[in-house]
Amino acid sequence: MTAGKLVAVIMIFLATAIGWAVLGGVTRARTDVAARDLGGAVATLWGTEQIQTAPTVAYMYKSQEKKRDPGTKKMLTREVTSWSPVPLSASQVQADFRLDYRKKGLLWFSTYEVQFNGRYSASNPLDKPTTVRVDFSFPSQRGVYDAFVYTVNGTDVSSSGGQTTGRSATLQVGPKEALKIEVGYKTRGLSRWLYCFGPGVTNVKEFTLVASTDFKNIDFPAETLSPSSPRETTRGWELTWSFASLVSGAAIGLQMPERLNPGPIASRISFFAPVSLLFFFTLLLTVGMARGVNLHPMHYFFLAAAFFAFDLLFAYLVDQIDINLAFVISAIASLALVIGYLRAVVNWRFALRTAGLAQLVFLILFSYAFFYQEYTGLTIAIGAVLTLAILMHITASVKWDEVFASRRPT
Repeated sequence: MTAGKLVAVIMIFLATAIGWAVLGGVTRARTDVAARDLGGAVATLWGTEQIQTAPTVAYMYKSQEKKRDPGTKKMLTREVTSWSPVPLSASQVQADFRLDYRKKGLLWFSTYEVQFNGRYSASNPLDKPTTVRVDFSFPSQRGVYDAFVYTVNGTDVSSSGGQTTGRSATLQVGPKEALKIEVGYKTRGLSRWLYCFGPGVTNVKEFTLVASTDFKNIDFPAETLSPSSPRETTRGWELTWSFASLVSGAAIGLQMPERLNPGPIASRISFFAPVSLLFFFTLLLTVGMARGVNLHPMHYFFLAAAFFAFDLLFAYLVDQIDINLAFVISAIASLALVIGYLRAVVNWRFALRTAGLAQLVFLILFSYAFFYQEYTGLTIAIGAVLTLAILMHITASVKWDEVFASRRPT
């Protein structure tokens, strides 16, 4: 290949790389718009992230406060009513999760349904009757709570005050009288679920939370406590957090497993595609010179277009059909274009054994590696090393002086 033809091939490569960058940017923009617009729609339909806080108990006490009257300069005494917190003496919590994926545009959303039940104990710390207030906050103000139960000592207080963020019940209790609090509901949420012991660092006693899931791929959000005893079941997991006495500001939480999101995958594949084409062109140039196959720059132009067709088709198929099916259709279309074209230009042997195999590795295999992000880099590195080994083996007996000399003008 002459220097002029080589420059033309390089220009074709750069132009295709720019096209891939534009396609990747457009796909990423479509994904960001979907995440912003459709995320709100999913939250409206299925609720938002759930953060459930333990109920709080406080008893009322009265004190005398002295304050100087600004007009008469005299000290005035008035009675002030305050509330002092009462720690929970025991907590028995059960949360059952059912995962349900929802797809909107280029994104899958990890929605879930949770059945929550909590039983709590506390007691009047005073040796005299007093007024006690029990507050319960909903995990989300935008949530829908089916079969809501809220009782204190067997009395239904589910319709008590605090209608916007939760429920607040006030009742009279006797000296050292025990309080039994029960809360239950069924609701739907998005992405993750958290349980907080209280605001700030909280002292927790005789606490047990059992969470059951119908999915195997569990994960825990950052800065949350890991379960004391996880147990795998036929449906998923049974996770138990059990503490006799704990002082902590951390929460308990579950991160719902995510499905492969088509938008980010398609965008990353498009941005990486120039590397695949670079490997492919390098192999064709090397093997072509070694075997006397002299492709014209226009041939490289159509081959680059066939590579680009894979990403273009995949980027717009994934929001219509399953991502794996979209990948297979795009791969078959691109392979058919390259192999069919080089069969007509050169022959079946070169089209299948050289170009087809190279495209299968550099375009299809490398692109599919992005479906498994933890192995993407390793897969590409192994592919690159194997390609180098194959090229070295194929060209080991080639006399390069004769190859380049035969292409010099006389």
